[in-house]
Amino acid sequence: MRHFALLTESERSALFHREPVPFHRDSERSVLAVALGATLYAPATRPRLTEDIRKQASRGVASMVICLEDAISQDEVPAAEYNAIEQLQAYRNSTEEGPLLFVRVRMPEQIVDLTKRLGDAVDVLTGFVLPKFTGDLGAEFLEALAKASANSGHRLLGMPVLESPDIIHRETRVDSLARISRMLDEHRENVLAIRIGATDLCSAYGLRRPRGMPIYDIRLVADAIADVVNVLGRADGTGYVVTGPVWEYFDPSNAMFDQRLPEEAFEAKRSKRVYKQIIDRDLEGLLHEIELDKANGLVGKTVIHPSHVAAVHALSVVTHEEYVDAQDILATLGGGVRASEYANKMNEANPHRAWADRTLTRARVFGVTNPDVSWVDVLGAVLSPVAS
Repeated sequence: MRHFALLTESERSALFHREPVPFHRDSERSVLAVALGATLYAPATRPRLTEDIRKQASRGVASMVICLEDAISQDEVPAAEYNAIEQLQAYRNSTEEGPLLFVRVRMPEQIVDLTKRLGDAVDVLTGFVLPKFTGDLGAEFLEALAKASANSGHRLLGMPVLESPDIIHRETRVDSLARISRMLDEHRENVLAIRIGATDLCSAYGLRRPRGMPIYDIRLVADAIADVVNVLGRADGTGYVVTGPVWEYFDPSNAMFDQRLPEEAFEAKRSKRVYKQIIDRDLEGLLHEIELDKANGLVGKTVIHPSHVAAVHALSVVTHEEYVDAQDILATLGGGVRASEYANKMNEANPHRAWADRTLTRARVFGVTNPDVSWVDVLGAVLSPVAS
């Protein structure tokens, strides 16, 4: 897989100073965690799941989750398992390099069972999503994941989802996160990224955010996200990639545009079309939240609709300014401060080094724009009519 592979060679040349590099299921974890980008969820009951995976891959989706948990009812689980196994076995016959695939299970024992039932088709899976991950149940998930990996002889990675009341409740949060951190450290080689279930966290207080409102305006959840990043997203080598929570609205008939996006980004004539598409597709709130995700240390995002993928990926591209800053910082030994090449900020070699390292990983996966190219240009290049 390679991000923006759907663009022509001439389009990529016009957009990128450095193009994205390919990655695959066996790439190093630090690369895969960033390469996830917009992770699209699909119910395991979908009758054309194999076709769905291929179709979404052709539209730029690089990671998908086949959901056996919240997306389906309890009484659908046996049939959904059978369908997922049958569809993944059929998908394996494809010679195409497809997206990173995960199965979201309900219980730890499903991991070993599904891996065994998949047979050789287990090699199309990158891993499993581990829901309702807590200091109590988490160990069972991780042990099952390790057992399934050993039994199959295939590296299987886990993505714990933090979405239980002990994460949102202030009196239990710190202890729970500390326990989860110790647990993950024991299984670090099997952990790809941490996901945050904002919808479930809201449900603990009977909340649902209004359309257009970023999750960071829901202070209860924003505080929890901050603590998750604080404990599990540290840049000192002990942390993990923490991904952005889902944006749950996608109906363009109710679009609202409240001018949060900077108008100067759309001044160029070529950007007017993109501006209209953002309004028509109700993407403004999502774009704003992605920027807040990035500012708060989150990478990538859970998505439930294909129309969200282009926005997540366009804002994941590294700008030329970010790239030269990162290179400048990493090339400076022994500390010190100097003006950036763009002459608009100070680059401090020691405090900004971790940021620079992360920026160059993102540059490797999503590419670096040409000096005169913005995320608006990238978004305009990849936006296309998307059906559900």
